[in-house]
Amino acid sequence: MAARVGAGAGAGAGRAAPWTCALLALGFVTTGVAALEVYTPKEIFVANGTQGKLSCKFKSTNMTGTLTSVTWSFQPQGTDTSVSFFHYSQGQVYLGNYAPFKGRISWAGDLNKKDASIYIENMQFTHNGTYICDVKNPPDIVAQPGHIRLYVVERENLPVFPVWVVVGIVSAVVLGLTLLIGLVLLVLHRRRNFKRDYTGCSTSEGLTPVKQAPRKGPSDTEGLVKTLSTGSHQGPIIYAQLEHSGGHCSDKINKAESVVYADIRKN
Repeated sequence: MAARVGAGAGAGAGRAAPWTCALLALGFVTTGVAALEVYTPKEIFVANGTQGKLSCKFKSTNMTGTLTSVTWSFQPQGTDTSVSFFHYSQGQVYLGNYAPFKGRISWAGDLNKKDASIYIENMQFTHNGTYICDVKNPPDIVAQPGHIRLYVVERENLPVFPVWVVVGIVSAVVLGLTLLIGLVLLVLHRRRNFKRDYTGCSTSEGLTPVKQAPRKGPSDTEGLVKTLSTGSHQGPIIYAQLEHSGGHCSDKINKAESVVYADIRKN
């Protein structure tokens, strides 16, 4: 009887083995597909006695929820061991018993924005060391934690500009100069093409020869009007000279020339 039970159990275990293997394989596949990445600055400087913010961002293929958690650990300078001093889960803050951080830690992140940052108040030289940000967002639980090397220094020893600020300023200046030079070259190129394509006109091109009337004095004008008055169907006579000064085309009437209007009425 015992042999039968053992055989049955063995058979049941044999039948269950394929399902177990399948589930394990599925678990491995899920773990391989899931991805969680943590981003932190490599190093920061904080003035002694001031507040420091430890920035930690993360990227996950899954939505954050009640199972998402954040753990901060501290590795003192000159040691190889780390101590967990802060935990955040389901909207609750859990502080460790590590004396250097009692009453100094506060939550500064927002899991909906993939932010797991914290504040540390009144930082002292004893806080020099490496800070580790570890985020879990099931099923994304396997990730390389972020490490920050923190330096607490006197205020006068703070770097004037962090390296990333200097790099950003230099990059912005180079980009701005490149765009400005490109714009200037574009304007010059367009002007050069415009001058080359524009031929203009001269006084000898596109003009119909017009015979100018000689200048008439007051007496001549009166005589001309009288003479024309005796005609029958003569229309108005207009003397005008077109300007061609400066080599430019113009249809302006030269105001310096005499203009005679004669209204000839039929006798």
